[in-house]
Amino acid sequence: MSDIAVVGAGAWGTALAIQAVRAGRSVVLWARSPQRLAARASPHLPGFVLPDAVRMTGELPTAALVLLAVPLQYMRVLAAQLPPGGPLVVCAKGVEAHTRRLPLEVLAAVQPGRPAAVLTGPNFAHEIAAGLPAATVAAAAAAPMREAVAAALGSSSFRIYGNDDPVGAQVGGAAKNVVAIAAGAVIGAGLGENARAALVTRGLAELARLAVALGGRADTIAGLSGLGDLMLTCAGASSRNFSLGVALGRGESLDQVLGRRDSVTEGVATAPALVARAEEAGADLPVCAAVAAVVTGRLTVPQAMDRLLSRPRKDE
Repeated sequence: MSDIAVVGAGAWGTALAIQAVRAGRSVVLWARSPQRLAARASPHLPGFVLPDAVRMTGELPTAALVLLAVPLQYMRVLAAQLPPGGPLVVCAKGVEAHTRRLPLEVLAAVQPGRPAAVLTGPNFAHEIAAGLPAATVAAAAAAPMREAVAAALGSSSFRIYGNDDPVGAQVGGAAKNVVAIAAGAVIGAGLGENARAALVTRGLAELARLAVALGGRADTIAGLSGLGDLMLTCAGASSRNFSLGVALGRGESLDQVLGRRDSVTEGVATAPALVARAEEAGADLPVCAAVAAVVTGRLTVPQAMDRLLSRPRKDE
């Protein structure tokens, strides 16, 4: 049995497989398509070839540690089919659209009792694959689970911090994609860097409010899984959510933007589900609500901006 199984051979799954080999682990990588199984190079991660130490498979694998690196909206079906094995690590971010559940809540429903953690932080796949310095968070309630993830994947270039607030970590990972769409729209619409800084800062406050409302901690949002991930996603040119927002801000339609892409832009499905979950919990998320209104066609970007700017004044 391999040390690590990675389920999902997209950019992030491929990068994690490369990192696991760098950390000295034996790795099996699951891919859905026969074409991907036949290739050692990922179309989603140009310029990188899988090490020979990574074994490809089309059968859902088992291992001492199983990393789920598929988009959250598809994770439920795959997780339910996994064979018995080691603990699970969610490497996806978002809120499940039809249930409004966070990733670990989805796993608890389909793999009850199986130990699980979430790996989340400011990590672009191509930089992790290249071995550039980075840090991330392994969040789980149980310390042995956090330590197992750090020991299995950490290396001199990939520093893994433990966190005992998985709710806060998951909220940070989900909501930052929604705020990034708004940040991109600000830049695409030519509203300037001042506006982006203000919007991202208010978005950070929304992340903290939602984390607390769902039982997490505000201080988690000040860490890598909150502020760190938000900074990267709201400014990095490689961010799919930010670049989608830029296109929307320039006047392109959502269908036009998504039609050019062969990868998932997580914030699109997450925004409406996140806002609905926040409403259930009594948390006010005006920036995220504006994004949800745009991606569901209820508001244009200029209308959403006007709505945010016309909100009643109050103390910060």
